[in-house]
Amino acid sequence: MAPTEKRRSIAIAGNMGAGKSTLVDFLAQTYNVQPFYEPNDENPYLPDFYKDMKRWAFRSQLFFLSNKFRLHQELDRTPGVVALDRTIFEDAEIFATALHEMRKIDKRDWDVYWGFYQSILAAIKPPDLLIYLRCSMRTLRARIRLRGRAMEKDVPLAYLKRLDRLYENWLGSYTMSEVLILETDELDYIHDLVHQLDVMQRIEAVLPADFRRPGR
Repeated sequence: MAPTEKRRSIAIAGNMGAGKSTLVDFLAQTYNVQPFYEPNDENPYLPDFYKDMKRWAFRSQLFFLSNKFRLHQELDRTPGVVALDRTIFEDAEIFATALHEMRKIDKRDWDVYWGFYQSILAAIKPPDLLIYLRCSMRTLRARIRLRGRAMEKDVPLAYLKRLDRLYENWLGSYTMSEVLILETDELDYIHDLVHQLDVMQRIEAVLPADFRRPGR
């Protein structure tokens, strides 16, 4: 895509293990879009957070929020089409909210966090397309085990279910952009050509002016 063309952004949303990074990889390889990945490995609080959520939740979530803000700013400056692995909206309205509900983030810290988040919303652009990856708890847990991240191996099922509920509630009230929902339990857009074509056609139907397969 030429640098003079309008900037477009696709946000990939979904629970832990839903396949967000895999879809970003697929979009990058298929359409030559610029990928932006969630900075999990950069968060110095994350290993401690999984050991003691109450002690480290606020600091861990504040790190994610500030870094995701920086990522959104970089994304807004990038020409062409970009794909983002998890949005700042999910950081605040799913993960931080879950921890606040669980009383891992107290009211004083929550007020600071939420005020910062509201200020950020006024400074960033929403995506042009939100792709939400929906899948069952069984699939999520299997994928989490398969990718083998040590800090995730003991994530409680109740926590995943809470995140799933918050995702569905958030999606039901989301109005900032077009939304494409992909049921991913049986979807294999990496190895299955039929699934690849299906995903490509559905994306192109929403943003047809910005996506063209090679040779079209």
